[in-house]
Order: sequence, then C-alpha cells, then structure tokens
Amino acid sequence: MRYDLVIFDNDGVLVDSEPISNRLLAAYLTELGHPTSYEDSIRDYMGSAMHRIHDLVLERTGERLPEDFDDVFHARVFAAFERELKAVPGAVDVLEKLGADGVPYCVASSGSHERIRVGHRTTGLDRYFEEGRVFSSQDVGRGKPAPDLFLHAAERMGGAPTRCLVVEDSPLGVQAAVAAGMDVYGFTAMTPPAKLAGATQLFSDMGELADLLV
Repeated sequence: MRYDLVIFDNDGVLVDSEPISNRLLAAYLTELGHPTSYEDSIRDYMGSAMHRIHDLVLERTGERLPEDFDDVFHARVFAAFERELKAVPGAVDVLEKLGADGVPYCVASSGSHERIRVGHRTTGLDRYFEEGRVFSSQDVGRGKPAPDLFLHAAERMGGAPTRCLVVEDSPLGVQAAVAAGMDVYGFTAMTPPAKLAGATQLFSDMGELADLLV
C-alpha cells in the first residue's frame, strides 16, 4: 500500500539515541535514590514523554523528582549526543527514497523539540526535516500512548489517519498509532517483537523498510 504520509518516531528509529538516553536516565534516577537499571529504564520509559518519568516515580515512591530534573537530564543527554550519537543505519536511505518518490513524511516524537533538533543536527538528519516536518509531545496535551501526537502530525501534514503509516520501536508508540487508527510498522532492533503486538508489520533492519514502502 502506498501511504499518503509516513510518520517516524525519532529516538531509536531515526537516531540511535535509546542506549545513550536510557543509560543516563537509569544512572540519574539511581543517583537520586531511585535505583534503576538500564533494563528497567528501557522497560518503563522507552518511547515516553518526560512527564511519564515523573508520574511513575511519584506513583511508586510517593516522592517527587527535583524541579530541575528535566534540565539536568537533558544537559547530560545533549552532551552525550554530541560525543556519541549516530543515525540509525539505513535511516538516510529510507528518507532519500521517500523524497525521491514524493511521499510526504515527518517526525513525531515524545522528545522535546530541542532534543529532536540536537539529535538531527548531530547526525546530519536536519537536512531532511525542516520546521514543518517536526512534531513533539510538547505540541499536544498528552504523550504516547495517547493518539494525540500522531493525529496532530497528520492534521498539520494534511494526511487522513487511515492513509498514514507510523514507524515505531516502542510499545507505547505502537499503542498510540493503533489508537490513532493508523497502520504501524514495528522496528524490532531494540524491542522484542512480542512487545510490539498490535503492529501492522514488524521489521528488524531499517534497510528493510524501503522495500516495505513500495
């Protein structure tokens, strides 16, 4: 099926940021007295907006994270991005193909606009995403698994939900796409296929996606 719009998640789909950010998140939460392993962070927070971290810590411990938690965490993440971040192998090829075929695309991420921009600038993906192609959970009231972000991106890009494809690598993102009434291809490079149940199709290598979009 040829889609009218392809909506990419960002972290783990376009930029290989999940290992970096979840390593740092686990370390910071542990530093603050909330012991968290890398595996815990992947399980609980991968693909989620920052408010989910605050909500889960409060729910589990009765304690609020520091007011400057987001600022400190993002400063650490951005510094690490500058040193380590790479584009997901095959992502550039997919974006080039979509551009050549005239298929509209955008990014809709749980991350902040600043986080998206830092990642794209560091990896060189910024040339594919001018301002009108970038959407963040900051733009809507609720992050994934609510469908709001994907519906917002589709509306702004002029795509009917039933004609949109979402490319996601997190259970929360798959849930959000399904709730939005969109097809979703689940990228299993970091996530066990069973955790992406509900995806229209699964793939494990970004190089496969170009063929799936024919």
